[in-house]
Amino acid sequence: MSHPQMSDPQMSHPQLSDPMTVLLTGAGGFVGAEVAARLTAAGHTVLALVHRNGDLVRNNGRRLTAGPDTLIRITGDITRPGLGLSDDDRRLAITADRVVHCAAVTDFGLPKDRYERVNVEGTRHVLALASAGRTPLVHVSTAYVCGERDGIAREDELDLGQRSGNDYEKSKLAAETLVRKAAADGLPVTVVRPSIVTGATRTGRVRDLKTIYPVLRVLTRGLVRTVPGHHDAVLDLVPVDRVADLVTAAVTRFQDAEGRTLHAVGHELTLRDMSDVLAEYPSFHVPRFVPPSAFSAEALPGRERPYYDRVVSLYDPYFRRRVRFDATHAEAFGHRPAPSGARSYLRRLLDHCLATGYLGPPPRRRPAAARPDGSTHR
Repeated sequence: MSHPQMSDPQMSHPQLSDPMTVLLTGAGGFVGAEVAARLTAAGHTVLALVHRNGDLVRNNGRRLTAGPDTLIRITGDITRPGLGLSDDDRRLAITADRVVHCAAVTDFGLPKDRYERVNVEGTRHVLALASAGRTPLVHVSTAYVCGERDGIAREDELDLGQRSGNDYEKSKLAAETLVRKAAADGLPVTVVRPSIVTGATRTGRVRDLKTIYPVLRVLTRGLVRTVPGHHDAVLDLVPVDRVADLVTAAVTRFQDAEGRTLHAVGHELTLRDMSDVLAEYPSFHVPRFVPPSAFSAEALPGRERPYYDRVVSLYDPYFRRRVRFDATHAEAFGHRPAPSGARSYLRRLLDHCLATGYLGPPPRRRPAAARPDGSTHR
């Protein structure tokens, strides 16, 4: 971000070793629950703002237990002024040393006004609360505020006049614009931009089968066999633990992160990579990617068209973009290089989905067969 750094000598932020109180919106979400777990494990108190989902369940399926000195669950609604908090909860919230804004609608294909209410107006209400106490804010955005473009998307870029790929991206761009304005007005801010959030780094395990997962299900079952896309288009898949680690680090080391925008990105997977990996699984259908200019939804067989319209079409922009995300600031701040092994990571995701039955029954075990990259698959 290109706004002035905050350097008020009267303002003190807790250091890494100091216990602090953190107001966390979206605490019941996929990323939010992981952030809450990391903060409470480090000895911080989390005011976990939840709306409909009262339980905080980690990606590994374990529930986080509320406690007076670690996790305090408060009920609210970010679409309402004051976050819809009761008087008691509001008094508690304004004591926070940090605000982390994870709450958002991330599903595609919803009415525009829902994105506006939750992602834009919700952010406006969070900013109002943070600004009232000048409380440092870590805002979770998306790397895809870059819009429909090719080339390198940089961390310090925001509105370049780009066309958003969908209403979700448009709302996140509008929300981040509000955050940048608040930062220019003096609010201490850090922005973390995840790409496509997927399963755990080592196991592929995933709690929420959203983002790319419904598309994989439709494609591997052969429900849509022809898809518009470029073979060199890039899907950036970031493990949920990598995102949560970066958000947590931004909270606990805020003085180092303040004023920065950090790309929480991961494995760069081309559509060619995806096709080749899917072809390794005998039970999977492999979609045929055709140039978008040569694709016609009207030409799809009648049985495929509903699946294309309801699922695949929502992800068309991701199959067209040849974009890569610069993560220079994030890697320097987090002291972690970009992950490697995109194909191996995709296999872990697919293997987990097969083990749970999401992509069909698990294949029968057979002797390990060598893959082209030297790894094995059973």
